[in-house]
Amino acid sequence: MTNPLMEGYPDHVDAMRLYGPEVCADPFTLYEEMRRKHGPIVPVLLEDDIPAWLVVGYRELHHVTSHPQLFGRDSRRWNLWDHLPENWPSRAFVTWQPSMVFTEGAERKRRGGAIADALDSVDRIELTMICERVADLLIDEFSGDGRADLISQYASQIPAQVVTRLYGLPPAELPELVKDAFLVTDVGEESFPAWLRMVEQVSRLVAAKRARPGHDVTSHLLAHAARLTDEEIVQDLMVLVLASHSSGVNWIGNTLRLMLVDDHFSMTLQGGRSSVGQALNEVLWRDPPTQAMPSRWAVRDCDVAGRRVRKGDLLVLGLAAANADPQVRPAAPVHSDANRAHMSFSHGEYGCPFPAPELAEIIAKTAIEVLLDRLPDVHLAVEPEKLRWRPSVWVRGLEELPVLFSPAGPMGQGPADHWEH
Repeated sequence: MTNPLMEGYPDHVDAMRLYGPEVCADPFTLYEEMRRKHGPIVPVLLEDDIPAWLVVGYRELHHVTSHPQLFGRDSRRWNLWDHLPENWPSRAFVTWQPSMVFTEGAERKRRGGAIADALDSVDRIELTMICERVADLLIDEFSGDGRADLISQYASQIPAQVVTRLYGLPPAELPELVKDAFLVTDVGEESFPAWLRMVEQVSRLVAAKRARPGHDVTSHLLAHAARLTDEEIVQDLMVLVLASHSSGVNWIGNTLRLMLVDDHFSMTLQGGRSSVGQALNEVLWRDPPTQAMPSRWAVRDCDVAGRRVRKGDLLVLGLAAANADPQVRPAAPVHSDANRAHMSFSHGEYGCPFPAPELAEIIAKTAIEVLLDRLPDVHLAVEPEKLRWRPSVWVRGLEELPVLFSPAGPMGQGPADHWEH
């Protein structure tokens, strides 16, 4: 049956599908095939065969993200909204919300500037101490077992716990918000109810901080010269915690995987810390937490790498694909720690706001260092090829990371008897 949408998208007659189990199983082979067949900007079909453009070229991605006047962030200009099924699987990623994410121009600068200032007010030493405390408490829960799943029991717990502490959320409310953040980013049946609970909880926090300000990110936003409304602050705090949770969990998990399976980084598992930063950076090149983002819409008709892009067309930012572009990334086994020209935090005016990447790296680096200090002989419990990636074209993360180690008591206690397996 002919797709009527193709009448307006002649380049998409032989478009490649960016969904399905085959795509999720080996996305990087698919990116190579796309680049070979179509070049740096690829006509693709999203779920239900919705036409879009996937930018896989590094230079082309840099161009798109550097020109907000041509490629905007407001999803309401999408020219295919009327053709989108009500239950479209990726609707949550593209539906406009009154948060900083979908703002443009002066409004983006106002909202983004307030967020940047609030995040920059975070004391880096205090942040490291909070991370160490959260990590130690989590490790205490499984250190005596001799085995653990470092995704569900460790990586998935850390970012949201740390960020919500920075918000000034009362400790008693942390478990509920962390659980709901996981449900929202999992995009399942419980996602929307969890979202509503999070909005209610963050709204209570903002109201409490307006009545009694403290030394935290929420209070800083309330006092900012941008004069944000309570609703704006709630929306932007929600974006921060969800973005930091999703990307942080996968950054920590993917880096631990790399250090457990790659011989170049095995020296770190023998008690050193020297290559943790290098491993974190290598993951941003090789297995970035966010693979792709359906997040730009053409402001007017334009040309990108010889392709005719119409006003309102959706452009998907292929972050992982651009990082693997052979024109900018030769086939070398490991990158220098100093090479941070990857696109994993996007780029330009709508990229991850400063200093969020720096704070995220502190959280991830501290989490990994504490784990290596506490469990120096940690190793995989299964063969590397048995590790399963989550079935998603948008994020890159493991379903599980099972490990074994010599059992030890809680922080401050000596080792326990070795676990038999």
